[in-house]
Amino acid sequence: MNIEIFRDYCLSLHGVEEGFPFGEDTLVLRVMGKIFALGSLTSPWFRVNLKCVPERAIQLREDYESVIPGFHMNKKHWNTLTFEFGELSDELVIELTKHSYDLVASKLTKKLKEELKNL
Repeated sequence: MNIEIFRDYCLSLHGVEEGFPFGEDTLVLRVMGKIFALGSLTSPWFRVNLKCVPERAIQLREDYESVIPGFHMNKKHWNTLTFEFGELSDELVIELTKHSYDLVASKLTKKLKEELKNL
């Protein structure tokens, strides 16, 4: 997967916005203002941080060399996916991205959930 495909998928999700609040090197994707994905634009290989339930985060790190604890994030709840080894299928990346989106969306306030629903 590359950054363009990843970005297009994220932007296809309901209520998602992109931005660069940490500088032009980091693509940030949010649902209703809450971050669910961060992508590095300057690494030699595309990398992305995604939120994950802790048990699954640990399992993914054990199963894939390309999944490591979240870089500059809470390592209990975030993983960094790196694409230099080519071991992560596009389907898995899409699944993990949707999982991150769903986790963040589920924690929105009742008001924001209603706003998201009405978009």
